[in-house]
Amino acid sequence: MNRRDFARTAAFAAAAPLVVPRHVLGGAGHVAPSDAVVVGVIGAGGMGASNAAALAVRDDVRIAALADVDMGRVAEAVEGRLASDDPGVQRAGRALRDAYAGAATYADFREMLERESGLDAVVVATPDHMHALAALDAMGRGLHVYCQKPLTYTVEESRLLRDAATSSGVVTQMGNQGHSGDDGRRVVEVVRAGVLGPVHEVLSWTNRPNGWWPQGVPLPAPAPAPPGLPWDLYLGPNEEQPYRPGIHPFGWRGFVGFGVGSLGDMGAHLVDFPVWALDLGRPARVETRHTPWGGGADDKGTYPLATITDWTFPAAGPQAGAADPGGEVRMTWYDGGLLPPTPESAPEGFTVDPNGGVIFVGERGLLVHETYGRNPRFLPAQRGGDTAALEAAAAAVPQMLPRVEGDMGGHEANWVRAIQGTEPISCPFDYGAHLNEIMLLGIAAMNAGKPITVDPGGAVTNVPDSDALLSRRYRAGWELGG
Repeated sequence: MNRRDFARTAAFAAAAPLVVPRHVLGGAGHVAPSDAVVVGVIGAGGMGASNAAALAVRDDVRIAALADVDMGRVAEAVEGRLASDDPGVQRAGRALRDAYAGAATYADFREMLERESGLDAVVVATPDHMHALAALDAMGRGLHVYCQKPLTYTVEESRLLRDAATSSGVVTQMGNQGHSGDDGRRVVEVVRAGVLGPVHEVLSWTNRPNGWWPQGVPLPAPAPAPPGLPWDLYLGPNEEQPYRPGIHPFGWRGFVGFGVGSLGDMGAHLVDFPVWALDLGRPARVETRHTPWGGGADDKGTYPLATITDWTFPAAGPQAGAADPGGEVRMTWYDGGLLPPTPESAPEGFTVDPNGGVIFVGERGLLVHETYGRNPRFLPAQRGGDTAALEAAAAAVPQMLPRVEGDMGGHEANWVRAIQGTEPISCPFDYGAHLNEIMLLGIAAMNAGKPITVDPGGAVTNVPDSDALLSRRYRAGWELGG
C-alpha cells in the first residue's frame, strides 16, 4: 500500500470527542467569522515567527502586539524569510514584516497582556519554562491561546492549564502540527479499526538532541548576557542565576530549568499518535534510563544526551476500538540517536528513519510511521509474511475522523477557524495537557532516578516528597497566577 493510497481516506480529527465550544454559542471570547481575530504574540522570533507568519498571511487575523525579550532576534526571523529563495516563504515574510511593523512591542508579556485590552487571542512560543505563566495569564483574561509544545514545564502546570481551559471556555491549541496531518489521522483510523489486531506494544524514537542543542555537557561558565537581553525577564520563574553562553537564543531546550529536553520537544509529535490511537490514560508505571546528566546527579545542569523511557498503561481506552489488547499496553521511547530493536518480522534490508518514528506492534501486523505520522507502512506479524492482507484491510477502513483544511500546514488556521466557530479545534488543551503529562512523567522518572508508580488520580506513590517531581518552585514575582 503506497502513501497516497494510505492517506486517501484519511481524516483530521479533534484530539478528543468533538463538542461545541462555548464561544460558538456567543459566550465569552466569541469572535464572529466576519471579524478579524486580534492576536498578540508572546515569543515572536524562532518558532513564534513561524506561527505568526501562518497567521499574518490571513485576511481574518490582525497581529496587534508582540512581546519578546530580544527584538533583534525577531527582526532576524523576518529578514531570513524575506531572503529565502522560496516564493511562499518570501510571501509569508512580507506578511510577517507588515504585521510586525504595525504591532505594539513589549519586552515583558505581562505588560502586554495588561495594556492590550483589545486582544482576542495570543500565541505563546517562549522557551518551555514560561509557557504556563503566559498561557494561564491569557486564559484568565478570557483570551484564546495557541501554545507551543511542550505545553508546560511540569506535570502540575499541565493539569492547571487543562482545568483553566475548561473553566474559561476559550479555544486552545497545542502547537504539535502533526496532530492536524492527514497521514497521522489515517494512522489513528487504521489502528482503531483493528487492521493490526490488538496492540500490546508501541515503540517511538527521535534523533534529538544530536546536532540541535546541548545535552549531557557541563554548564558553561557564567558570562555577561548578550547585549540588549534583559536576563532577569528571560529567567522568569527560575531561581536567580547568571547567564551562561548557549542558553539564548536556541540552546535553552537542553538546559535544566529552561527546557524539558528531547522527550518534551519531540514527544508531542511522536508519543501523540500512540496515546491518541489507543486512547491511553495515565500510566501506572514509568521508568527512564539515561546517560549521565551534564553536571552529574547532584547538579544536573543539562539533560542526559540519550534516554529510554518505558510507560506501562493498565489498559487501552474505549476509543481504541479493535486495537484494545484487553490488558496492559507498554510504550517505549528512545532518543539521542538510540533506536528500537529491528522487528523480527522485518524483511532483509528494512530500516527505520533515524530522525524519528513510531512502530505499533499488533497481533496481526506492525505499522511503522515517521515523525508527524508521515509515510506509514506495514510489516507482517511473522518473518516472511505478506503485508498484502494488511494493506487491503487498511484500504477498506472508512474515514472516521474529520480532516483539517491545509493538512499539517493548517494547524494555526484551524485555531483561527475554531475561534470563529467554523471548524472543530484540532488539539485542545483537554487532550494536549494529558499528552504533555504523559511525556513529563518520563522526565519525572528521570529526576527520580528510579521507576515511579502513578495512581489513577495522578499521584506518584513510591517516592518521598513526590510533589517535587511534578511541580517546581517559582521565583518571587513569577508565581502562577501572580
